[in-house]
Amino acid sequence: MMDQVKFTAMKDGDKEDYDFLTEHEVEYTRGTADRLLTALETLDEGLSGYQVTRLGHSVQSATRAWRDGADVDWLVATLLHDIGDIFAPYNHDEYAASILKPFVREQCTWVVEKHGDFQMLYYGDHVGANPHKRDAFKEHLYFDDCAAFCERWDQSSFDPTYDSLPLDHFRDMVREVFARTPYDPNVILPGVRVPLQDATVATARR
Repeated sequence: MMDQVKFTAMKDGDKEDYDFLTEHEVEYTRGTADRLLTALETLDEGLSGYQVTRLGHSVQSATRAWRDGADVDWLVATLLHDIGDIFAPYNHDEYAASILKPFVREQCTWVVEKHGDFQMLYYGDHVGANPHKRDAFKEHLYFDDCAAFCERWDQSSFDPTYDSLPLDHFRDMVREVFARTPYDPNVILPGVRVPLQDATVATARR
């Protein structure tokens, strides 16, 4: 039984090698959710200066989404939206979106990918940047969704007095999402918009 491939250059591999790798890699992907949760925990040691840690910001954002009645795609996307802060500080939004893209609705991926530009509205003029950078996307289908995401869940989630739910509350949601078949068209749903808020669900969650 193989425990590693025979080749040292990919062009020399045969079907046995690549069948082995496929099985090996599929098995490894089953741990993606837990690896992401571990990476998320490292945000507690990340960027300083705010009144909350980056992990605190992440769970606070996701808690606000939970209390707004958001669905699981929104919740997981919100929880992970800043996971790139440590590893990709200059394009953390794109980094997070690339992780989410195979497993959540296109709407959520786009919002996470663009949220950095939309957040400029709140501080761009203080750092010599364009606070209206988001206007480049004003005709986009998901513009209003990203604007609402930033206003309701992102820019407001730096409050050390906010009663955030613990990370453990969201663990099984992350596992559910990353157990999906990658790029399932019934999940990606191009062009579909799901509201960020659902009053009925929000009431039930209270």
